[in-house]
Amino acid sequence: MSSSVAWLMLVVAGALDVGWAISMKYAEGYTRVGWSIVSLVLLAAFVFLLGRALKVLEVGVAYSVWTGIGAAGTFIMGVVLFGESLSAMKLAGIALVLLGIVALKLA
Repeated sequence: MSSSVAWLMLVVAGALDVGWAISMKYAEGYTRVGWSIVSLVLLAAFVFLLGRALKVLEVGVAYSVWTGIGAAGTFIMGVVLFGESLSAMKLAGIALVLLGIVALKLA
């Protein structure tokens, strides 16, 4: 697998991680069957893609990028979907996470 495909898989895994976190919120502690199933399917999908990407990419960089995508994406979706609070300090924190992802990709 090429490095480009591995990076694509990693980004998709990060996006699926966001979907997983949101589906866990909707699953309400795994008490709602439909959302619980969605959550488990997304979990399996992102773990599979992350594992495939790690065959090519450095584990430290890949894991950091994946968690950064998950953290930033979940934060944004929490604000959009659940009306979670947004402040200058939180935006600065997410900006630093994204800056870190870019730095790791360029390194």
